[in-house]
Amino acid sequence: MSGDALDLSIIVVSYNTKAVTLRCLESVLGEISGHSTEVIVVDNASSDDSVDSIRQSFPSVKVICNLRNIGFAAGNNLGMKNAVGRFFLLINSDAFVQPGAIKALFEFLTDNPDYALVGPRILNADGSLQRSCFRFPSPGRAWVENLWISAPFSPDSILGNYRRWPHDREQEVDWVIGACFMVRREAYKQIGGFDERFFMYAEETDWQLRMRRAGWKIGFTPAAIVTHLGGASGEAERPRVNQNFFDSLDYYEVKHHGIVGLILLRVAMIVGSAPRVIAWSILFAFSPARRTTAKAKMRLHSWLLIRQLTHWRLTA
Repeated sequence: MSGDALDLSIIVVSYNTKAVTLRCLESVLGEISGHSTEVIVVDNASSDDSVDSIRQSFPSVKVICNLRNIGFAAGNNLGMKNAVGRFFLLINSDAFVQPGAIKALFEFLTDNPDYALVGPRILNADGSLQRSCFRFPSPGRAWVENLWISAPFSPDSILGNYRRWPHDREQEVDWVIGACFMVRREAYKQIGGFDERFFMYAEETDWQLRMRRAGWKIGFTPAAIVTHLGGASGEAERPRVNQNFFDSLDYYEVKHHGIVGLILLRVAMIVGSAPRVIAWSILFAFSPARRTTAKAKMRLHSWLLIRQLTHWRLTA
């Protein structure tokens, strides 16, 4: 079968998420009419009967079973290696496409041949906006955001960020989160897959930066809407999630900006975290109505301050 035999390959990496994976597959399989499509699930050694349930409920889905959890980056790389579509839709197992989403992403890449990748408008489970577009991390960006320099600038400004942008118009962006996006096979063949040295997080940021450096553009379209549960593991997992996120950010900075870049980023985050700890502590003491939020923010920034001062072992 040739690489252009199908329009689209949909790839889902699964790890002990049977219920949401089945819901994810149901959502994508309901939206693929009109395209020649394959659906691939890469299961990272789930122990919750995911594989049997997928095969029973969706016999047309190709399931690749790993003997161990190889992670998000390696799992998607394995899926793309076995995919034959002109475009790949990479979607998290806890993300669900809404009607017309796949068609809108497909049409965007078809109509814009200079774009390697496009992301949808992403909503939380309650229907609120989930921010999904960001500027590339860098030491300079860390200083701009930690010192609140970006606050008065528009999202389109070089000093601004996308946090206040309502994600309501189609545009080129730096990068989109990995919960769901569609990528051009040609770009994948040119630059390769994810860097598997990322344990968790930042692999999609690194991938899209490499695409940009190879001359491709990254897009966003609100015509495609996807619901992403995200953070479903709950507060018990928050310390591990935070640690994984900042470990990956460390590796990203060293990879693209060197050890000096990492030091500059660390100093910027220390300078930014210290006053935030003080501010949230004051709010905790004098605003009983906001104590729950203030306590969580105070703990987060205290942890981040200590972590950036003491944790210098790179994991990748």
